[in-house]
Amino acid sequence: MKVVEAYTDGACRGNPGPGGWGVLLRWNGHERELFGGEADTTNNRMELMAAIQALEALRRRCRVVVTTDSQYLRKGISEWLPAWKARGWRTAARKPVKNADLWKRLDAVTSRHDVEWRWVRGHSGHIENELADALANRGIEEMLEQS
Repeated sequence: MKVVEAYTDGACRGNPGPGGWGVLLRWNGHERELFGGEADTTNNRMELMAAIQALEALRRRCRVVVTTDSQYLRKGISEWLPAWKARGWRTAARKPVKNADLWKRLDAVTSRHDVEWRWVRGHSGHIENELADALANRGIEEMLEQS
């Protein structure tokens, strides 16, 4: 099975505000960069969107190692998601899960692959994370230029 490395990041100018997501995909000596932006969003939504876009870009089942600097993303997908689903997309406090639309989308696309989630400290010199951050900021810039 093909192994793909995915480095993802989200960025936001203001929270909420203009936001962007960035992805570096790497497999078998190849690289692909993806990015995009939204006019009014949050950093957490952009972190989720980066992971979603990374996994949706893969056309067939792969083993994917997703590296993120977002504890929200890593803990959400690894720890909190099963309980949210069991409670009908409610938190332990019985409140609706924030960003449930994107969590559901991420859950669906994750099920199509064998995914391992890794966390790195943001802005610590991790080369691929810095590149994903630059792509997320490029997503903001290009979205702002078009509006």
